[in-house]
Amino acid sequence: MDDLPDRLEQLTARLGALERRVCALEHGAEAPAALDASEPCPPQVALASESEAAPFAQAAGVFSILGKAMLGIAGAYLLRAVAEMSSLPRLAVAAVAIAYALFWLVWAARVKTGEKAGEWLASTVYASTSALILAPLLWELTLRFQLLSAPAAAFLLCAFVAAASALAWKRNLAPIFWVAYSAAALEALALSVATHDMLPFILALLAMAALCEIAAHCHRESSVRPLLALAADLSVWGLIFIYTGPANARAEYQTIGAPGLLLPGCLLFSIFAGSVAYKTLRSGQKIAVFEAIQTLMAFLLAATSLLTFLPGSGAVVVGFVCLVLAIASYTAAFAFLDKQPERRNFHVFASWSAALFLVGCLLCLPAFWQAAVLGIAAVSATVLGVSRSRLTLEIHGLLYLAAAALACSLPGYALNALAGTLLAAPAGSVCLVLGCAAVCYAAGRPTKAEHRQQRLLHLLPALLVVCAGAALLVQGAVWMVSLHIAPDVFHIAFIRTLIACALALALAFCGSRWQRTELNWIAYATLVFVAAKLVFEDLRHGHMEFIAASIFLYAVTLIAVPRLARLGQRA
Repeated sequence: MDDLPDRLEQLTARLGALERRVCALEHGAEAPAALDASEPCPPQVALASESEAAPFAQAAGVFSILGKAMLGIAGAYLLRAVAEMSSLPRLAVAAVAIAYALFWLVWAARVKTGEKAGEWLASTVYASTSALILAPLLWELTLRFQLLSAPAAAFLLCAFVAAASALAWKRNLAPIFWVAYSAAALEALALSVATHDMLPFILALLAMAALCEIAAHCHRESSVRPLLALAADLSVWGLIFIYTGPANARAEYQTIGAPGLLLPGCLLFSIFAGSVAYKTLRSGQKIAVFEAIQTLMAFLLAATSLLTFLPGSGAVVVGFVCLVLAIASYTAAFAFLDKQPERRNFHVFASWSAALFLVGCLLCLPAFWQAAVLGIAAVSATVLGVSRSRLTLEIHGLLYLAAAALACSLPGYALNALAGTLLAAPAGSVCLVLGCAAVCYAAGRPTKAEHRQQRLLHLLPALLVVCAGAALLVQGAVWMVSLHIAPDVFHIAFIRTLIACALALALAFCGSRWQRTELNWIAYATLVFVAAKLVFEDLRHGHMEFIAASIFLYAVTLIAVPRLARLGQRA
């Protein structure tokens, strides 16, 4: 028993050596060179404790950031108290407060934003602190203390956004862009309503929108663009809404002359139209859905401003601008964008061109010249589209032809001649549109490879030619009968039935002979029209012999049209 302590010491030494060997095998080179027998191997529990302590460290960082921001807000309240209680000039204290807000913006830009969430949060919180200091400050300086005029407050908002953009530009700091632009936009909207002086803040919003578009073209943060565009749209719409009302309803608002009322809408359209043109024509990038919609909204607001605040000549000015823009859009679409592999830009500009040309003609020209210009445009677009195999131009020609027919009231004239009260001699514009429709239909040569949807492009010109031609034939036939007898209602009804049946037979024969499927469609539609006409006109107003003749003509036509339509299929 005397040697028991010695044996325990030996056993302890052996256990220590075994522990050191196991530690060396587990950790390799990372193991310490020498370990005392009293030091155990570093346990894995230490790693677990570190991983468990990480969330607490992150939470401590978040609390630290928020605490610093609260200190910044406290400093702003201190400056506010100094401005009210001391004898110092309030304008000097306000200048210090503005500099204090900019200090927090600089601090937000100096944070090293990387992949760490804490750094991104710090930049966002500090930028928000700057905005929370500046926004109430400008509100009180403008409304309560009245130390700043509306133009001065608008200028300071623009300066704040410009400073934020300059600080965030190099590293493209998204939090600073978002906080600065959104806070300044909301402040400008609120002050424009509260001060009743809208123009300075609208111009400030337009300047912010322009700066945001420039940043987007320089590949800087651009996700805030829709917010700026919406704020600018709302401000211009509010200006139009307020200043189109009665004068006694806006007695508190500043008086603005016509140039000041027209300027915001025109600037808004210029900013976004120029941005889209630069992006598509110069950079060759695909136009976004937001950009297409916003450009359209800006154009509508600008056109509304011109129509509202130029009551005498606004329509002519808008029409002329639409025609100029239509020419520019057609040039851009077919001279530049048609060569790009991306087709969205081409289709958007081509659609804008057609819409602008239609609106320009309707606003600028009188009725006769509307029909003439649109008819000539329809012929030109259709001929060019067929010769160069451009389906877009053929569709535009179809739209122009339909607009020309509506401008000269061709559908109403044809309906009256075929089923209503006969009018006097047709207007010259009707004959002109009829000729244009005939040329468009003849230019659109069908091919065997055409789909049914493509044949629909030939249907409208053919339908216009048939309806206008039938109306002219009815009027000419009634005039010839009137040279011998005074035509009664039943005479006119029989003449209409005779001409409609003859047209149905001719259409069925020509459609089968020349492989014009759309003519067969119109022939069958004519049969339906004659059937309705027999019930509602011939049977009500005709004599027995004329009713019998009309029914006989319709029966023969009903038998012959399907047989004539099948001749082309047999051939």
